[in-house]
Amino acid sequence: MNVNLNGKNALVCGSSRGIGKACAIELARLGANVTLVARSADVLISVRDELEVVAKGQKHDYIVADTADTPALQAKIKALLSSKTIHILINNSGGPPSGSLLSSAPEDFLKAYQQHLITNHILAGLVVPGMKKSGYGRIINIISTSVKIPLKGLGVSNTTRGAVASWAKTLSNELASFGITVNNVLPGATATDRLDEIISNKAEKQLVDRDKVIEEMKAEIPMGRFGNPEEIASAVAFLASPAASYITGVSLPVDGGRTGSL
Repeated sequence: MNVNLNGKNALVCGSSRGIGKACAIELARLGANVTLVARSADVLISVRDELEVVAKGQKHDYIVADTADTPALQAKIKALLSSKTIHILINNSGGPPSGSLLSSAPEDFLKAYQQHLITNHILAGLVVPGMKKSGYGRIINIISTSVKIPLKGLGVSNTTRGAVASWAKTLSNELASFGITVNNVLPGATATDRLDEIISNKAEKQLVDRDKVIEEMKAEIPMGRFGNPEEIASAVAFLASPAASYITGVSLPVDGGRTGSL
């Protein structure tokens, strides 16, 4: 099975920690030149220094940018593309705040759509011409299992993730003839800062200890545990590889079996 990414350039958003960082590490391990994107230069420098160099000429760099600041992000990606082609785009950004739908303001939806759907769309538009020219392209969106079944207490997130999944499916159809694949990876409960936030919010609303919330959440997972970022990254790295050339338009749950649908 060919998972060699030597000579491929990957752009990984939200790569200073959690799932994004794990994806960057795994892609570098397979030989890709990784460009990290996040808001903190100090953290990005630290992550860049962690990335392995396994192939001759392999280099890693970073861009300091906030995905919520679309014009600035767009300008920096354009500058990057003046010197290299991006073959692999990992769209990854922190989830919207917890809360029910009716407790959410219209501005909450606009902010979430801007940060996720609109940013993904802009980045894809920037990198796809180079992917077409090179004959290789992988766009992978880190979303959520709420694409399959909405999660309680995550109204804005559920709505936004569904929109991103539909956007990705449509884009996969438009780009398939160019050999560019577009897929979604749907993490389940994964040991990240985002999960800690969700657990704390549930505990506060239910007036119970965090340990009780954790126990209840794990009981819903057939594997009986939370995932770790590296397990999500393994799925992402496979979809980014030549071995996944005939897989496009799918939403893949990586959730220990929690999602109760096909």
